[in-house]
Amino acid sequence: MHQLLPERSRCATRLCPRLFAVLLASLSTAGLFAQGFAPSEAVKQMTVAAGYEVELVASEPLVRQPVSIDFDDRGRLWVIQYLQYPNPAGLKRVKVDQHTRSQYDRVPEPPPHGPRGADRLTILEDTDHDGRFDQAHDFVDGLNLASGFALGNGGVYVLQAPYLLFYPDRNRDDKPDGNPEVLLKGFGMDDASAVANSLTWGPDGWLYGCQGSTVTARIRGVKFVQAIWRYHPRTKVFELFAEGGGNMWGLDFDRQGNLLASTNLGGFVLLHIVQEGYYWKQFSKHGPLRNPYTFGYFDHAPHKNFKGGHVTVGGTIYQGILFPEALHGKYISGNLLGHEIQYHSLIPDGTTFRTEHGATFVQANDSWFAPTDLTVGPAGAVYFTDWHDKRTAHPNPDADWDRSNGRIYRLKPQGSKLEPTLQVHELSSERLIELLQQPNEWYVRAARRELITRKDPQVPDKLKSLLTEKRSDHQALQLLWTLASLDALDETTAVHMLQHKDTSVRSWTIRLLGDRRTVSPEIAQHLIQFARTDASPQVRSQLASTAARLPADPALAIAAHILNRNLDQADPFIPLLLWWAIEKQALSAIDEIEQRFVTSAAWQQPFVSQVIQPRLMKRYAAAATPRTLQVCQRLLATAPESQQADLLQALDAGLALSGQGQLKPDQVPGKLAEQLSTQWQAHPEDLVLMQLNARLGNPAVLQQALEIVVNEDLPLAQRTTMLKFLQQFGNETVIAPLLPLLQPDQPASLRQQAMLVLSRYADDRISQALLKSYPDYDVSSRTQARRVLFTRQPWALAFLRQVDEGKLPAGDLDLQELTTLNSLGNKTITELTAKHWGQINQRDSQHKITEIRRVRFLLKHPGNAQRGSQLFQKQCGTCHQLHGTGNKLGPDLTTANRGDLNYLLESIIDPNQFVRKEYVASIVITRDGRVITGIIKSDEPAQIRIANNKNELTTIRRDDIEEIHDSPVSLMPEKILKQLSEQELQDLFAYLQGPPPKKL
Repeated sequence: MHQLLPERSRCATRLCPRLFAVLLASLSTAGLFAQGFAPSEAVKQMTVAAGYEVELVASEPLVRQPVSIDFDDRGRLWVIQYLQYPNPAGLKRVKVDQHTRSQYDRVPEPPPHGPRGADRLTILEDTDHDGRFDQAHDFVDGLNLASGFALGNGGVYVLQAPYLLFYPDRNRDDKPDGNPEVLLKGFGMDDASAVANSLTWGPDGWLYGCQGSTVTARIRGVKFVQAIWRYHPRTKVFELFAEGGGNMWGLDFDRQGNLLASTNLGGFVLLHIVQEGYYWKQFSKHGPLRNPYTFGYFDHAPHKNFKGGHVTVGGTIYQGILFPEALHGKYISGNLLGHEIQYHSLIPDGTTFRTEHGATFVQANDSWFAPTDLTVGPAGAVYFTDWHDKRTAHPNPDADWDRSNGRIYRLKPQGSKLEPTLQVHELSSERLIELLQQPNEWYVRAARRELITRKDPQVPDKLKSLLTEKRSDHQALQLLWTLASLDALDETTAVHMLQHKDTSVRSWTIRLLGDRRTVSPEIAQHLIQFARTDASPQVRSQLASTAARLPADPALAIAAHILNRNLDQADPFIPLLLWWAIEKQALSAIDEIEQRFVTSAAWQQPFVSQVIQPRLMKRYAAAATPRTLQVCQRLLATAPESQQADLLQALDAGLALSGQGQLKPDQVPGKLAEQLSTQWQAHPEDLVLMQLNARLGNPAVLQQALEIVVNEDLPLAQRTTMLKFLQQFGNETVIAPLLPLLQPDQPASLRQQAMLVLSRYADDRISQALLKSYPDYDVSSRTQARRVLFTRQPWALAFLRQVDEGKLPAGDLDLQELTTLNSLGNKTITELTAKHWGQINQRDSQHKITEIRRVRFLLKHPGNAQRGSQLFQKQCGTCHQLHGTGNKLGPDLTTANRGDLNYLLESIIDPNQFVRKEYVASIVITRDGRVITGIIKSDEPAQIRIANNKNELTTIRRDDIEEIHDSPVSLMPEKILKQLSEQELQDLFAYLQGPPPKKL
């Protein structure tokens, strides 16, 4: 194998829109390289892996801001020039939030009736055959935020939010035959760096695409934020293929048809996306999955030896024939913030993969280099785009953007010759079928695409005939895919292919049958038999995915037989896929589920008892109907003693998820209430049993908790635990017994927990007790008292008036507390804070510029990183993590742009300039007047959990919430550096900008 680049640390400063989606971080990696080389000079600056070469094939002015590329069947390169980015033309922005999501005055009409934008879909040609594109022709211009395209069916499919369009060109004159057909409407436009993208033909004849993370799509009644979606051009069916995944830009299929999507999450390079899967999201940022009962999700492929910045884009599996065989099947991708092109190995891990960094193909040594897409050409060379921009931060929609740059490069083995491209569209159908069976994947895909377009009625029979012959496994798979793409996979052929020796052929046959969402009784029996007997976990994984698409009878039988074999508990995918298949039928087929999975015999099956039954308990408890709670009671009644504790926890979690608080007596089956009461009486201090009985309305539980809390002879830890119980399940009757615990002579931990319990109630006795005792409190109790007092306007005002009268010290308050007070929206409170502390969170920029200059001047002198580490823990570690220490309430600074001092200073001194969505503070106003400010860490159907700037969690039931809105200011206070001495500043920044501490 050719020797590739040795690894070294890499940093970067600038980035581009492939985007800032992908960049949705306010901090990026640091830059060490020169900036903005001219096209001819840029190649010379690159460090290229030994044995390889990079050639410039197009640059400005021929192409600018390239975001998506692909070759047509004549060997010409098509490119979307994303010149309209970041704002659509012709629309008025009526609102833009702190994470640059925009709302517009209307939905634009589709082209050509809507506003003309600057984007264009351009065809590049090499007319003199010197290896460089010298001619450009726009297939269509005037596009308005066009982000993806796919060639086929006698035209071009174009993604232009909010539409998926089809431009026909059946006479192949490179001009649309007429206005485009609108195939889909509803993709989100909120953020041009996260719009639908990466339109790609699947091997099965569907068009697949990514949906970004900060836009909301609403298509045919389906509302979603981030997902892999697909559209079938013949049937016009649209569906979510899988949900979640973050802000993905880049999608490809490997040799077995596995779907791999690039990721913008640091430490990983891709997600392996399977049908009907639910994937990781930044849940605090983007909310929960559409289905609240997934009870789990799939994460990124575990990655070893991550290099570069946190944004991987344009990933493609190498399936050409030009590179050495050792690189076939490798995942080649752009690292946008690392300014480089890398490859990675895919290593099987059960039914999925883990990945490992292979090496760097190209290091640009130019901080303006920003790869946005990659594709493999007809001859096997790899082509990659360079957006080429100096910007690093998430885009300011009002910025004056430089749209004059853009490059496309070719990577190939040094000295290799590129074979001329066959004119695929001129070949006979027989020749196209031959191309399906050759090793160059580009020709296979081009041939399939042409066959789909051509619709030759003789082709399906020829494909079926070939499938009956002895073919290599991969040839059989290619023929199967093409047959399905032509909508010619009949039941007889499918049954034959189900017997194939190759795992991928069997799996794909199952998937293609399941795509129809219904199967004949004969096929259903075949699938059930496979669930009983097939030796391949890949086949069982696809059976689980397919079961989630089928009616209850075959679906539950398939799931049950796989579970009963007890083979796949440790697989990364199969357990949850089986649960999701069963959950789809949870209410509609409750009787059958009860018969199959809620029996004493079912408890003897380890896979069922470990994976399914606890989730069934939680699911049915969350529904909280008499019938579902009856199933819960039977689960408890049939479970062995060893499973009771886990089941009770699942029951409690499910009832909490229902959001109903205390259930009504007619909801709860008598046997369940009796059983839980009996168990609690046998174990009166069991917290889970106490919670369950409280949810069922047993008043004796509340009384017991109060008795424990006020009993000074009991251990402090036990009393504090009961206070936490009362915080969740108490009512107004606890106020009077708990008020004495606010006295200064009570243990501090008990007193502070009592404050949290009492903060739920709008009773002025509480504020009066706090204000009376405040002068005698210790520092931590004073802090907790202020947090409670500042959640209600009258209480906060009472506190400030005592400050104004000189009864309480003004010096106790920190900047964040003053920000919280101002957010209450009370004129008198705002006047009093201004009187005693001045203006908070001023928006004029001059004082910030002055502060940046001051700190930068002080930082000319070195500091002590070891002392800085201690300062970090004190000043920053409550919210931020660095080198594995601290908390993640705010951004993890380990992979942030810490090397760029200017950017770091701007982010700290002006934290409100841009706040990433997941770190935007929310202000929650409850029905009884409480105001809680913090970051929402858990957004569930029944409740939310919000963390304040001390990383303390508060749970609030949705029924108790009057209003939630974004805070106008960051949870991170301004002027934080003003508290530090000159030496402390130098020490802190020495640690912030330094390498990880050496391990002892």
